[in-house]
Amino acid sequence: MKIKFLTVAVGIALSATILSANAQKSYTEGLLTLKTSTGGQDVELKEYFRTDSTAATFSAGPANIKLLADANYKFYAVLASVPAANIKKAAIYTLDEINQVVSSFPAFTFAPLTETKQIAGFNCKKVVATDTKTQKTYDIWITNDIALPAAVIDKYYASIGGVPIQYPSFQQGPDGALVINVYTITGVSDQKAPAGTFGIAPDFDKISKDQLDAMSRGK
Repeated sequence: MKIKFLTVAVGIALSATILSANAQKSYTEGLLTLKTSTGGQDVELKEYFRTDSTAATFSAGPANIKLLADANYKFYAVLASVPAANIKKAAIYTLDEINQVVSSFPAFTFAPLTETKQIAGFNCKKVVATDTKTQKTYDIWITNDIALPAAVIDKYYASIGGVPIQYPSFQQGPDGALVINVYTITGVSDQKAPAGTFGIAPDFDKISKDQLDAMSRGK
């Protein structure tokens, strides 16, 4: 009887361990770390998030950049500070400008494949995304190990069936052309954002998107 009880106890413990290992971790706020490359340079990003907004930060040469966005694509701002030059600018997009950017996004259909691999500790599966506007295809690696708020996931990946871990992201460049960068999520935690992360400090000069684009072109 003792042996039988011990066997049952071990079986329960093993089952609990397996379930725990396969359980999906759901986040409502926290911090993502990501990497990408642009202009031949590796870039590391930190993105604080909550259910209604995100704040991504990274460095570009002497400038510190912060991207602020809400979950409903009603607010978007680019903050640039250059401490050495005492520059602090915050470009706030109008709703029309946001809608123009969103309209340039791809419209994807998704085809899940059986290919799997681990990326940064996440169990991932491959999905081929086809842009119905251009018929171009892209390889996306998604995971179901974690769940993130909709605010974190690019709008065009909303129905992909998981969290994109390695994926192309599409932005509109200062000349209006579509810019594609491949991002990889390297980590996620429930670390809370410092006070003021999702806002614009009063010492930032507010400018327009057109002014930001001119600055980006060196004008």
